[in-house]
Amino acid sequence: MYARLVSGAVLGIEARPIEVQCDVSGGLPQFHIVGLAEKEVTESRERIRSAIKNAGLSFPAGRITANLAPADLRKEGVGFDVPIAAAILIAAGECPAPPNEYLYIGELALDGEIRRVRGVLPIAIAAGDAVDGLVVPRANGREAALATDVPVYPVGSLAELAGFLRGEQPIEPVCVDRRAAMRSDPPPIAFDLAEVRGQTHAKRALEVAAAGGHNLLMVGPPGAGKSLLARCLPDLLPPMTLEEALDVTKIYSSAGLLEADTGIIRRRPFRAPHQTISYAGMVGGGHGVPGPGEISLAHRGVLFLDELPEFDRRVLETLRQPLEERTILLARAGLSVRYPASFTLVAAMNPCPCGYLGDPVQPCRCTLQEIHRYRRRLSGPFLDRIDLFIEVPRLAVEELLGARGAAASLDVRSRVAEARTRQWERLRDEPTVFSNAQLDGELLDACCTLNDEARSLLKRAVGRLGLSARAHVRILRVARTIADLDGAETLTAGHIAEAVHYRSAAESIGD
Repeated sequence: MYARLVSGAVLGIEARPIEVQCDVSGGLPQFHIVGLAEKEVTESRERIRSAIKNAGLSFPAGRITANLAPADLRKEGVGFDVPIAAAILIAAGECPAPPNEYLYIGELALDGEIRRVRGVLPIAIAAGDAVDGLVVPRANGREAALATDVPVYPVGSLAELAGFLRGEQPIEPVCVDRRAAMRSDPPPIAFDLAEVRGQTHAKRALEVAAAGGHNLLMVGPPGAGKSLLARCLPDLLPPMTLEEALDVTKIYSSAGLLEADTGIIRRRPFRAPHQTISYAGMVGGGHGVPGPGEISLAHRGVLFLDELPEFDRRVLETLRQPLEERTILLARAGLSVRYPASFTLVAAMNPCPCGYLGDPVQPCRCTLQEIHRYRRRLSGPFLDRIDLFIEVPRLAVEELLGARGAAASLDVRSRVAEARTRQWERLRDEPTVFSNAQLDGELLDACCTLNDEARSLLKRAVGRLGLSARAHVRILRVARTIADLDGAETLTAGHIAEAVHYRSAAESIGD
């Protein structure tokens, strides 16, 4: 007998429908899975055989052929266990064919338990209303219900699924109100800016970076507070919209990093990879279909690189293209996967290898050659993609022992939200541009109207500092954000002066 069911496969963060075909016929007992299946898919034969028997069901004694169509698309992962097992039970007459077309996904344990799998959210989004319902592991129920309006049936075991197919065991669908989940109280502040002592200049730079989505580099001695400042940035950004939250959740679902019964991710990501991270770990890769790297896991959030010069230079150079295009294309033999990578880069470094160059208390022990070699690890083209450069000096004793700062994250977030609103209203006809950090070309000229004094100051600054065309553009972008924080439409000399100040510190770093 023959049976046909629907499942799905994830390529990157996009899903493709997969047709699971099963034929059970007479002959010597054999079990074959075809359709360009990777090893973990073909290994499911033993899991399926044991799960069916241990669930108290009858495994057919004959020739079984399961085909995953289309046959030219690579299939990997363990999510095909449940649809293949269900197709075998239907083809063998153990269960009747359901009157409705469901999409099935899930991993089987040897005792028949159905375990959670990765990629359920993008599969549910891709399925849309093309199916009558989704049959998913119980631990993936909320995740799937976020993405579709069709019924989502969570199952915990193969025996429960068989009872559902026979009509003997009804399953209550999972219901999740996506917009109500986003309207509830936002996540609490994890790191409050008020906890940071002193560093008024750095706090202002964080506010500008949050308001315009600008990349930021902090330079200062150890213990000055660079890491704590960076961890405050996600809570300064506006709360994620439903679309942004689904984008982030889709990436974490595809990577298998979404916790069971989590549902939607509401807090903006903060990723802080170690300096020893590999090329594949940063941009994505791995066996089979390349998985997302740190730059994609930081999508819609913050990527923090501490001790920036200690990262492998090849790894840092790979960030240049994602920082501009906000996506990353991973090409493998016969397969290309594109991941989103729209993040705010925050980096921190010491002024020299020992960390105390220019420190008023601790003398520097580095030679000029060591300092030059240390800073040459950062290329000019990489630094050109950073908008804000600030020094984070050692705290004075009075600041260290004095009262904590008055700038609370909630207050800064409200000002950032107002500035972002002005940007969104200005860019409402540009579907791919969301912040001032993305302004370029004619759109930059249209958004950055300078008065005569500001234009003259910018011209002198470009000539005196020898800035590149890219640096000139970034000064205008930062000045536009500063003006948005002030509620001004026209850029003034004060806005340009502050933006140039954030840029001038770059001249002492790199080549």
